[in-house]
Amino acid sequence: MGGTGKGPAEHGTGPGAGAPVHSQGEAGRARTRDGRELYYQGLAGPAGAAGRPTVVFEGGLAAGRSYWAGVQAALADVAPTVVYDRSGLGRSPAAPPGASRRLAALADDLGDLLGHLDHLGRVGYGGLFLLVGHSWGGPLVRLAAAAQPARVAGLVLVDPTDESCDLLFQPAMRRAERIGQVVTVALARLGLLGRAYRSLTATLPPDAAADMRAEGYTVAMPRTRGRELEDAAGDLRALVENPPGLAGLPVTVVSAGRVSPGMPKSVRERATASQAYRARQSPHGRHVVLPEADHMVLTTSAAELAGEIRRLPI
Repeated sequence: MGGTGKGPAEHGTGPGAGAPVHSQGEAGRARTRDGRELYYQGLAGPAGAAGRPTVVFEGGLAAGRSYWAGVQAALADVAPTVVYDRSGLGRSPAAPPGASRRLAALADDLGDLLGHLDHLGRVGYGGLFLLVGHSWGGPLVRLAAAAQPARVAGLVLVDPTDESCDLLFQPAMRRAERIGQVVTVALARLGLLGRAYRSLTATLPPDAAADMRAEGYTVAMPRTRGRELEDAAGDLRALVENPPGLAGLPVTVVSAGRVSPGMPKSVRERATASQAYRARQSPHGRHVVLPEADHMVLTTSAAELAGEIRRLPI
């Protein structure tokens, strides 16, 4: 689980050093248990942040590190932060053909990243981690936390996919996934995918937006999306049958208050209800609705989301 990536002090971004070249911090690569490499970027946080939990961000379905740039910047004064690309996204090479990209495998990769960062604890990362997961990243961080709860300070689930929502098991959801995949592939091949997300990209710092335009809308993204969707219903059923135990960890669940494309009012209400249910399953659970956010909470309400993350032990 070791890797060749460097931590913040090794790149001159530790306490007392100059500002990093990139708004999302210095780069590193973490090696997974099967030899793949995951690209990440990290900010060391303010002077005196050593010993505080490192905030690690997990994206939604086929979403890379750049989406988190606004939230990451809003937390730079309180704690170390790390963003990364899952295999096949951004600057992380794709997993070999036949390698699982289902939810449990993605959670294993996140665990390997945490192990790598823990190894770098002497230069600013490591120790405890606060895991923040958006959408499909919500159940992913729950699985990773359940695997090693002693390593985790808390969870923030951002408009998460939740297995308690019965809509997720209906045939209409599978049809919507297939249609979405066909449309995404077509737009990527035509070079039009970035245009569909112009308003989202416009909210990011210029360097993160440039990364998103260069890396986030290529044909590789829908290819990875298809692999991550291989059996979404099966992954969710596995959570129902074997709920991840979070050992009483603090859990904040953040819901969007506005509808989104593909999420009309009726769907929004049921999704929010499932998210409120998830918060109630934790003895230290908290549910909050951000009224101005749509499903892309991390870009439509970055400052407000950062405020909710600050409420946890960092």
